[in-house]
Amino acid sequence: MQIRLDRTVCDGFGLCAKHAPAYFSLDDWGYTNLVGTGAVPEQDHDAVMRALLDCPVHAITEIGERRPEVAHPSPGSVDEDPAEHLKTESNEAQWGFTR
Repeated sequence: MQIRLDRTVCDGFGLCAKHAPAYFSLDDWGYTNLVGTGAVPEQDHDAVMRALLDCPVHAITEIGERRPEVAHPSPGSVDEDPAEHLKTESNEAQWGFTR
């Protein structure tokens, strides 16, 4: 896992330093600094992921984030007209619009 800290976004909440003090430190003004290169070994993954998820301003990101294992459904046929499924006044009885 590789992480990145955007200091321009950080508001100094300090939750990251609380969860993963080996990877995040606070400067004199309370803003976060990344300790090291951002490389996180597997044994520290949970603490750093908690810091990443708890950051209220999303200043911490995972570089090369994992893609979901579930494949997204493919979009409809290329020949299909996307306007067929628009909700308009002329077909409001079909989609349940009430006034």
